[in-house]
Amino acid sequence: MSDALHVHFEDLENGQVIQLGAIAVDEPAIEAFAERFAPGWDVAYGAPDAMTYALWSRLAAEKAAGWAQSKVLAVDGLRFMRNPPAGELLRGRMTVMGKDPVGDEKGIVIAQHDLLDEGGRLVFSCLTRALFVRR
Repeated sequence: MSDALHVHFEDLENGQVIQLGAIAVDEPAIEAFAERFAPGWDVAYGAPDAMTYALWSRLAAEKAAGWAQSKVLAVDGLRFMRNPPAGELLRGRMTVMGKDPVGDEKGIVIAQHDLLDEGGRLVFSCLTRALFVRR
């Protein structure tokens, strides 16, 4: 794969796994998120689903910031396996599941995204379809 600041459609291969980085689930953030966006959520249960989604979204956006990805077309098949507790470190990964060229200038990349806990257990997953520029 080429430099992460210049990832084009052709740079990605089916089956390729890209690490998205790690993010900590911190108690003050859970409390603030629950108060603002999930009223009534008991923070003892860990991060609410919407916060887990937001944590993944941040990792994915930071990783793809310089990619030749023009638009995320869809986020489907969201699966929330558990609510991560405060203090947990989550790691993100993206697995390229398929590619479809769309003319000479663009292509669609289908990927599965996962958030794993410190023990390697699945916390969250989803499928994305994103439009990438071709070289």
